[in-house]
Amino acid sequence: MRQINETFLKAARGEKTDYTPVWYMRQAGRSQPEYRKLKEKYSLFEITHQPELCAYVTRLPVEEYNVDAAILYKDIMSPLPAIGVDVDIKSGIGPVISNPIRSVADVEKLGQIDPERDVPYVLETIKLLTKEQLNVPLIGFAGAPFTLASYMIEGGPSKNYNKTKAFMYTEPKAWFALMDKLADMTVTYVRAQVKAGAKAIQIFDSWVGALNVADYRTFIKPIMERIFSELRSENVPLITFGVGASHLAKEWHSLPVDVVGLDWRLQIKEARAMGLTKTLQGNLDPSLLLAPWEVIEERVKDILDQGLAAPGHIFNLGHGVFPEVSPDTLKRLTSFIHEYSAK
Repeated sequence: MRQINETFLKAARGEKTDYTPVWYMRQAGRSQPEYRKLKEKYSLFEITHQPELCAYVTRLPVEEYNVDAAILYKDIMSPLPAIGVDVDIKSGIGPVISNPIRSVADVEKLGQIDPERDVPYVLETIKLLTKEQLNVPLIGFAGAPFTLASYMIEGGPSKNYNKTKAFMYTEPKAWFALMDKLADMTVTYVRAQVKAGAKAIQIFDSWVGALNVADYRTFIKPIMERIFSELRSENVPLITFGVGASHLAKEWHSLPVDVVGLDWRLQIKEARAMGLTKTLQGNLDPSLLLAPWEVIEERVKDILDQGLAAPGHIFNLGHGVFPEVSPDTLKRLTSFIHEYSAK
């Protein structure tokens, strides 16, 4: 029987740990030469449709960096084709959707996901990893309704989310219908991941920081409360995360989640001073990974010291690893975090 390192899970539950656990968003892929070689031959969707290959990409950073959790290699767009969204991940652009949502009729056309039928390769990858290959917990994930809706309405990535917000303000009936459809999909999809073996779940609300607090409470928070409330019965740690959303940190903290993910704009000590008592995840600015080691070390010590001041800290970046980052830097960083926090 393989021994699983549960340090990450203990920290997520707010329990005492021997050291600060660490994993990195987008640790699978991006900067790894082995992954880049694969990408010369396969697209993201092609990799995720091949369980053995996808498991390899997911497992690679655990073996290379010695991180305390794996995160499934896939994209938040992965379940959308199953409900009728025509999405393509275009190199250098991101997700592009050829049938954007424009009306309540478009929302009504969306179907429901059946994970066993629609994404069996995702479930098979999870089973391969958790039954045979990993000695750390596997994090499953999904995109949150606002972030998914922003792609579905804009037709692709956006800098200002003008179409999304306009739809939200002018078509509230259609908006809430869309939120409900996406919430149903998310809960079903996440439950299937947990059943297959995922030991924690992160919901990426990457772009919800585009909203102010009042709009978040009106248009988003009720659906997030429903999603997390329904997922509580799965008995796995639930993490929420978004970028540029420090103003929403208290709103997230009041959701039925275990872990609040912070980007680099809000310090851990500031979050604690605001009254956030749950486990916090983060939050080194990924850009710092290109700085000299002495600069990285100084910043990491500061984050770790803030995290160690109260129970419940998981070290991570404030957003994902990007392609220019050296794998050697991440390996050295992981060792430093383990050694420094174990003192």
